[in-house]
Amino acid sequence: MSGTPEGPGHTAVAQPCTTIRAITEGDCGAAGDSGVRRYAARTEPPPRSGPVPAGELRDVHAAFNAAQLAMAVVDPDGLVLNANDALAALLGTDAASLRDQVAADLVDLAGDPRTWHAYREVLRGHRSRFRCTRRLKHPDGRSLWAEVTVAPVPRGHNVLLSIADISDRRELQARLRHLQMHDPVTRLPNRTLFFERLTSALENSSYDAYESYGSHGDGGTGRIGLCYLDLDGFKAVNDTLGHRVGDRLLAAVATRLTECADNDGHARGGGHLVARLGGDEFAILVEDSSGTDQLAGLAGAVLAAVQRPFDLAGQRLSVSASIGVVERLAAGTTVNGLMQAADTTLYWAKADGKARWTLFDPERNAHRMTRQALSSTLRPAVERGEFALEYQPLVGMADGTVRGVEALVRWHHPRFGALAPNRFVGIAEEDGSIVQLGRWVLRTACRQARRWQLEHPRERPLFVSVNVAVRQVWDSDLVTDVAGILAETGLPAHLLQLELTESAVMGSAGRPLQALQALSDMGVRIAIDDFGTGYSNLAYLSRLPVSVLKLDGSFVRGFQDEAHPNPADEVIVETMVDLAHRLGLTVTAECVETAGQAARLRRIGCDTGQGWLYSRAVAPERIADMIRVGAKVA
Repeated sequence: MSGTPEGPGHTAVAQPCTTIRAITEGDCGAAGDSGVRRYAARTEPPPRSGPVPAGELRDVHAAFNAAQLAMAVVDPDGLVLNANDALAALLGTDAASLRDQVAADLVDLAGDPRTWHAYREVLRGHRSRFRCTRRLKHPDGRSLWAEVTVAPVPRGHNVLLSIADISDRRELQARLRHLQMHDPVTRLPNRTLFFERLTSALENSSYDAYESYGSHGDGGTGRIGLCYLDLDGFKAVNDTLGHRVGDRLLAAVATRLTECADNDGHARGGGHLVARLGGDEFAILVEDSSGTDQLAGLAGAVLAAVQRPFDLAGQRLSVSASIGVVERLAAGTTVNGLMQAADTTLYWAKADGKARWTLFDPERNAHRMTRQALSSTLRPAVERGEFALEYQPLVGMADGTVRGVEALVRWHHPRFGALAPNRFVGIAEEDGSIVQLGRWVLRTACRQARRWQLEHPRERPLFVSVNVAVRQVWDSDLVTDVAGILAETGLPAHLLQLELTESAVMGSAGRPLQALQALSDMGVRIAIDDFGTGYSNLAYLSRLPVSVLKLDGSFVRGFQDEAHPNPADEVIVETMVDLAHRLGLTVTAECVETAGQAARLRRIGCDTGQGWLYSRAVAPERIADMIRVGAKVA
């Protein structure tokens, strides 16, 4: 023997020799042929000038067969040239029978177009490496996960196909994912898995609805539903009984929610997804919802299930839940949009009294969105000059002359148009911008009243009445503000009247009472607005620095039926007017709309009135016209 291998059989053995060396040296195809060459330059002896000794070839072949990694050498046509014993054992055959078989068929590389294309690119030498994961059938019947790697053999035209059993790794990954995606307290899917499933459900529901429409088959409904709930009073359980009991309660609630979801007769496929989103918040995702009736029934069942008492470690606990329910078409729905609607609806359920479920209402949500838009733009609107004042006359009941005006603020919103005070004053009180807005109204009204006084010096000057919110008394130095504005505008203090609601004034003590007293001492008149609808603490009334009572419009509206008047209404109003007069107060009747009402109020003894009978709120120029014609409107 000369040591020179002859024939195709010897050549086939020589190829895996080089390949095994490349893999065990750590190349794994990531660095390509250049990585192998760099390694060879560091560790291999100089290239031989002659053929490889037959003994060395036999050693390499033996190592190839003894390797625990399943391997096969594949020619450019995709046929197996040589396979080792590990591959044969993996496939339940012998190594010799694998020769000349189509390698792709052994590990299902033609199962999808993308994998097949990548594999063919490696065979053609156009790609240096390819790796994929396949699920294979073991001869003993069990399935296993295999990582298939295909890489070119250095200095050759063949490729090495290697298969590593990664079943244990996959199982570990699955366990870790389960731990990562599930809540440790309730064992329910957690927030991460919920949003992953919701995203998939929206995509699949839209697609199923389209397919069902196109084929008229039994596809999905294309709708999505969500019950979003949290427990009422759960914090009290944690605070009083401890977190251990709280966790047991959460686990018990999770069990009942799962039972409700499993018992829903409309559930499709694998049922509904019940998840804990965090704290005491849970969600039930209904894929392919059949409509709002299904969600309403499910929410009712959940509410009843949660309200049943829980027996936990000797503790009998009773809780309730508030549930926000959303049901809609999946098409056009986003994850954020659905969750925002659910969160809003849950807030409604709590605001409406808790222990209930509430269905999402687009109109109510539109109102909320409008309210949010107004809140976010209210402060800068004052600086942009979007507010204006109109004035409604306050008329003497005896002679019909205009005695004063009430300033009413209007917001000329660039998007929503002209807005009355009831659309934004409440918002301003909540976010504190009422202080800034109130100063502007007060300054503008006083400046206008002073202008009328200067422009019509021969006429009796009109007083101006301005509404003041309770928060203006608490969050600002109202006395200083009023004094500064009166000095700035030159308006005498007796021509300014400040109106506060009855509920705000009655029971005032401390700082509010001191402020009212200081304003009264300054000469400013204090009026109680909407009198008769609040606390009606008449005994306290005599101790307040009040000048005027404004009767709520509900009393005046009781006078509308002039043909059949209610004597009781007249007796109540007459009593309040008489009481006010005995206390040295004047009385203004609001919402006077007919001459008959005015006549009865005049007979009872009301001092002034305001309402549409006399005039609506008008621009300052119209008030100036009234002053010029003698300030008489009735």
